[in-house]
Amino acid sequence: QLSETFPTLDCSQCILTPRTVEVGHHPRIRLHTYSELTGLQGEAGAFTATIRRRAAYVRWDLCTGCGLCQSKCPSRVPAEFEGLLGERRAIYTLSPQAVPNKPVIDREHCRYFALGRCRVCERLCPVGAIDYEQQDQVVEEPVGAVIVATGYQLLPLARLPEYGGGAVPDVIDGLQFERLLSASGPTAGMVRRPSDGRVPKRVVFIQCAGSRDPERGQPYCSKFCCMYTAKHALLYRHRVRDGQAIVFYIDIRAAGKGYEEFVQRAMDEERVLYLRGKVSKVFRDGDQVMVWGTDTLSGRNVEVAADLVVLAPAALPDPSQRDLARVLGLTIGEDGFMEERDPQLAPVDTPRPGVFVAGAAAGPKDIPETVAQASAAAARVLSLFSRWEREVQVQVQADGCR
Repeated sequence: QLSETFPTLDCSQCILTPRTVEVGHHPRIRLHTYSELTGLQGEAGAFTATIRRRAAYVRWDLCTGCGLCQSKCPSRVPAEFEGLLGERRAIYTLSPQAVPNKPVIDREHCRYFALGRCRVCERLCPVGAIDYEQQDQVVEEPVGAVIVATGYQLLPLARLPEYGGGAVPDVIDGLQFERLLSASGPTAGMVRRPSDGRVPKRVVFIQCAGSRDPERGQPYCSKFCCMYTAKHALLYRHRVRDGQAIVFYIDIRAAGKGYEEFVQRAMDEERVLYLRGKVSKVFRDGDQVMVWGTDTLSGRNVEVAADLVVLAPAALPDPSQRDLARVLGLTIGEDGFMEERDPQLAPVDTPRPGVFVAGAAAGPKDIPETVAQASAAAARVLSLFSRWEREVQVQVQADGCR
């Protein structure tokens, strides 16, 4: 979903897509997409994973990924991948780069399941891959270890009413702004207002929208918001040369190689205006969005008439986190993220031997830190598999012992 990555501004798809395609074609990797883990029995080195594969209503063994069904489907719904700024069909793939590139039918919005008629995709499919009778399947896989990498989600804008979240159409979150910046996004890379499609000439970016705010959001810092806001402001100035970018921040936390220089570049080269202070209210006034705040360095109240407001919401645990922790026998911290066995000495281990954690499953992290932790988790799995012998915990049932 990302357009470019900081601090190098590399194309995210150019980095990621070759690797996901390689995973999809690797002879020793078995993918279970559109699936969820429902059980894990056994011990390290000898687990049995129970996986529920949801019905896609498309036979992937026959589907060629031609996309004809998607182009002709009459049902249109907001696309989750586009941050609800674009549309998808009732039969769809999550993104053009999805691996495997096979569609699923959204039963809730499919006319056949809702009304009992349509079947356009079934009639058009050249290989007969549509199967409306397909059912969920439960499969079991023998595995030696588990790595939990469930990621995160952003705080819903509806939980930020003081910032106009959910009420003002031209108040969006950072991930939606990424899709506006992306050449494959709903606006083909041109920044446009969701309300009327106009190019905004003044954009206000608000950091810590729900982070470091125990009363209305989360008490912790989401770690990567300062950097992606700087990236957003810089890329906006690249797209709209006569536009003005204003950033409201509490503190700038640019702790990473080249991070401080990147923020300074946005300020110096692209003339992004940084205002230290909190925003108290965002509301619509005609065709503009009014932002009321305070500049704590000067002690003055600030009022900005913006065309577009971009929030940097708090990073929350993935919604499936608690259910997955129950299945795996893991513990959840007060912040809702997975707890490590030891944050200092065993940061990728969990209390259950053979189960490891990586990335934002254990807390907010940026891409370099996530990749480093994923590599560490993979190394821990290799160290487990390289042993000639494994420890077995023997339990004696005293009632049956003679």
